[in-house]
Amino acid sequence: MPERHVPDIVVARLPLYLRALSAIQREGLAFISSKELGERLSISPAQIRKDLSLFGDFGRQGKGYEVNALLARLRRILGVDREWLMVLVGAGHLGSAVANYTGFAQRGFRIAAVFDNDPQRIGVRLGEHVVRSADELDAFVRAHAIRLAMIAVPASAAQTVADQLVRAGVRGILNYAPVTLTVPPSVRVENIDPVLHLQHMTYYLSAEPEAAGTS
Repeated sequence: MPERHVPDIVVARLPLYLRALSAIQREGLAFISSKELGERLSISPAQIRKDLSLFGDFGRQGKGYEVNALLARLRRILGVDREWLMVLVGAGHLGSAVANYTGFAQRGFRIAAVFDNDPQRIGVRLGEHVVRSADELDAFVRAHAIRLAMIAVPASAAQTVADQLVRAGVRGILNYAPVTLTVPPSVRVENIDPVLHLQHMTYYLSAEPEAAGTS
């Protein structure tokens, strides 16, 4: 749980700090300065210090941040010092890739079950899971007190799935469908749409001069 009101833009940077510090820990470094951390992340040292100061005092004068201690504190702040169970709705090409991605479990998130409404996919093994019918989704979420879900269904079905998840008690949704979901204020949605990011980049690329050698 957040210790005080923290701007969302700061919360969004905390996982970046966590990822960088995890790499630094693997390198065997015991301390890191805000300057060195900033250079790795292209974030100013002043911004890093300001962000972390919202959660307490971390640095040591002349030595910087103790990597292990800061990692442990950030994990607690972000709530990833425990395992989170998730459900995945959608077992098509994208859902299959998501279900087989090992990075979730390595960072404290475990897919507990995969659901789909296609009879041809129900009962099929997907990684370590057997795809369940979407009709079982409500009961499963309630029985296991699931609070996180991922949606990997077509855009036309995403809102219906989101409504079903919210009714069952899910409070955080990672949405891979290319559509904006409408959910209550108590439910957090993060959207993963690569096309939006590509369009963001092409805005800047389209303003560049023609590539050398073209006519």
